[in-house]
Amino acid sequence: MLLVGRGAGTIAGVTLGAVDRRDRLIEAGMILASELSLDAVLQRIIELAVEITDARYGALGVIGPAGDLREFFTTGITPEEREAIGSPPHGRGILGALIEEGKPLRLPDISADPRSVGFPPNHPKMRSFLGAPIVVRGGVFGDIYLTEKKGAPEFAKRDERDVLVLAAQAGVAIENARLYQEIHRLAVLEDRERIAKELHDGVIQALFGVGMALQGAALMSGEEELATRIEGAVADIDRVIRDLRNYIFGLRPGILADRQLDEALRHLGEEFQQKTGVITVVDVDPTVASEFTPAAADILQLTREALSNVGRHAQAATCRVSLYRSDDRLMLEVDDDGQGFDAETNRRGDGLTNMQERVRALGGAFSIESTPGKGTTITAALSL
Repeated sequence: MLLVGRGAGTIAGVTLGAVDRRDRLIEAGMILASELSLDAVLQRIIELAVEITDARYGALGVIGPAGDLREFFTTGITPEEREAIGSPPHGRGILGALIEEGKPLRLPDISADPRSVGFPPNHPKMRSFLGAPIVVRGGVFGDIYLTEKKGAPEFAKRDERDVLVLAAQAGVAIENARLYQEIHRLAVLEDRERIAKELHDGVIQALFGVGMALQGAALMSGEEELATRIEGAVADIDRVIRDLRNYIFGLRPGILADRQLDEALRHLGEEFQQKTGVITVVDVDPTVASEFTPAAADILQLTREALSNVGRHAQAATCRVSLYRSDDRLMLEVDDDGQGFDAETNRRGDGLTNMQERVRALGGAFSIESTPGKGTTITAALSL
């Protein structure tokens, strides 16, 4: 196990001994809200965890798809010291236990725990340990590891509570930084990069900061009813942020720039096929596509969401995107030959719900036909 140290420090220029722990946590949340680089966020998280708990050593491990540690962020040692310790850990022993259990772990002596596998040569000696998971979008993204509580033989329950608060703030900050990176990746094609960045750096960052401040107020209130109401307000802000994020992801105008709707749909199908390996056929009536140009962005977003559901859930070999006229209606269909599902009892998450709401907002009708083992057809019927 590799954990490294950092001496006493400050948060935003304020000496740690001069502020209360609650104030430190609020300050930490605002600091994390200001970081947009994912690596910078991860490094800052572990530095703040060490400062808030008065730990001597700390590290943050990012869990990979196989359940081992893919990245490892540490604080305070020189490159020479880290090189002497050797390769970072893979997630065995105590660190592996924290990964598997996904809940906080507090130990007075690491070496006394039967799950411990010891330390590599040149590693600092450690006894007390505190670990906590960082949850992002319902899954464990990584873990915070702290050792050697200063001035005490072990970490207290208060330390554990504070690290869990910091881990919750970290989860929001990590998702925020990931979104920022994704927005820039998607927006490089067109001038909408400027619009997306203004939305994210302005509106979403402002909402994000308000949410952090409200969380801090909830921590300080001491009144359960008031704290519950504040948390409800934070949840409302989270929903607004999610709506804005969906809108930002839906911008992607580069796919429409200098293209008609029919060409843009074919490009979307090609992109989906390259990304997923699902053979994608796009059958578009160009006359219908030209008549529906004013709603081209909505048609593209509906198609993108439908294909996204195919990619995530269908386990399909092929799918088809069709755009045609039926009487006085424009019909958009996305069908696949995947595993299907019971459409009466299983709506497969928020994706289909978002599509249904979008179609209704356009004054159209939305339907799903699916049978387990026989694929799925999603249809949006819009008035021409």
